[in-house]
This record gives sequence, structure tokens and C-alpha cells, in this order.
Amino acid sequence: MRDDPRVAGLLRLITAAMRPAPGPGRIALALSLGLATHLIFAAAVLAMIAAMFFGMSASFGRVPQPWAWIANAALIAQFPLAHSLLLTGPGSRLLTRLIPGPHGATLATTTYALIASLQLLALFALWTPSGIIWWQAEGAVFWVICMAYASAWLLLIKASFDAGAEVQSGALGWMSLMARIAPRFPDMPSLGLFRVIRQPIYVAFALTLWTVPVWTPDQLALAISYTAYCLLAPRLKERRFAARYGARFARYRARVPYVLPKIARRHQDAQ
Repeated sequence: MRDDPRVAGLLRLITAAMRPAPGPGRIALALSLGLATHLIFAAAVLAMIAAMFFGMSASFGRVPQPWAWIANAALIAQFPLAHSLLLTGPGSRLLTRLIPGPHGATLATTTYALIASLQLLALFALWTPSGIIWWQAEGAVFWVICMAYASAWLLLIKASFDAGAEVQSGALGWMSLMARIAPRFPDMPSLGLFRVIRQPIYVAFALTLWTVPVWTPDQLALAISYTAYCLLAPRLKERRFAARYGARFARYRARVPYVLPKIARRHQDAQ
């Protein structure tokens, strides 16, 4: 297990953070930002799981119609727009300046995770339900769909681990600051689910959108919008990977499909 680079890198980071270099101000900043990020991240995930489980029919938004659909559309749009913008060159430079002082660059990944968590929390907590329920699973069908929903979330957790848990959770920045070391990003993901498809996080996220036991126009709008995002946004990510890893990523891209596994080919290889 320790030889697994996904585990080894995370353990190195945790070990270094548990032995922080002197600097009470730096340590306090790292701990406070890390705690805030992980708490809001957990709240966002729980809000997302609960809101989609009920088909976006239960939330705290109370915008009157017809303005509710405009507000909901803005909530849908704000996450992919900011999420992608902050990964561009200007967006990355902005991230390093959001935390005043000399530690903004080290904390950039944590800041990014914090902003993304706040965006998701806003989306699922502030949504204004339409009050319309088209279909609700019952009996055995309900439990089958619940199992599919739980499986999609487990797949998303596994894909996030394979991509680098320290980056996906926001721990890389604040733990690196604790240890007073430069953030060390995981290598290009190619293990676990990344052996099967190149974008398992986006695929798993899309699956959570479609495996819910309650269907409403709200859930359909969310599912269509974010499935389109899950299919298109990784193209920008792959451009960054192509620039960073060059021929290595080109070989990986030629070998591993984008979002649909090569089932027939894998079956022939197994024989």
C-alpha cells in the first residue's frame, strides 16, 4: 500500500504537516483555512447528496416565480464558469492573490477547493424548488435506485482518490504551508479508474445526477446542464495536461478512452 504513489504522496504530506516548522502565525493561517475548507466541503457534499436525492424538491431558496427559474439558472451557471475560469492562467494568478501576504501561492489549491465548496453549497442550499414532482420511485424500484445512487457516489470518491486526494480535498495547500514546503502535485493520474477512462471524476459526477429516486423539472434542468459540462469541460483540462506532460499524455490519450470504457477490447484482452 505504501508503494502506491497515490497513498505514498498523501502520507508524505500528512507526515510533514504533523511536524510543522516553527511559525505560529503561518500555522494558525494554515489550520484555520484548512478547517474552514474541509467543513464547508463536507457541508456542500451533504447538501448535494440530500438535495438531489429528493430531486431538488427541498431546499432553502424562496425566490418568487417567474424569477425563481432565473435565480436557479444563475446558480447552475456560476459553478462551471468560475470553476473553469480559476484554472486559466489569469484565474490561477488571481487565486494566489486572494489570501493576503506571502502564502497565497502555497494556499492556492486550498483556496480553490474552498471557493468550489462555497459554490456547490450555494447551488444546493439556495435552490428554489418548483414544487412540481413528476415521478417518485417506490417499493423495490426505490431501493434499486438508492443502491445505484450510492454506487455513483462511491465511484466519485474512488475517482477523486485516484486523481489525488490531497488536491481534490483541498488539503495540499494548507498542509504544505504547515510543513513550510512547496506544494507537490500528484503525478498525471493513470491508476485505478484512470486505467479504464480518462475522465472518471466527471463520469461519476454525471452518474450521480441521473440515479436519483425523485424526478422533477428542477432535477432534469440540473442533470442536463451539468452532464453537458461533464462532457465538455474535460477538454480544457486535457489541453493543460497535453501542455504539461507532452508525449506522455499523448500516449495515454491514445490508449485510454475519454468517458466510455472499451468493454469489447478489454474482454478480448482478458481472453
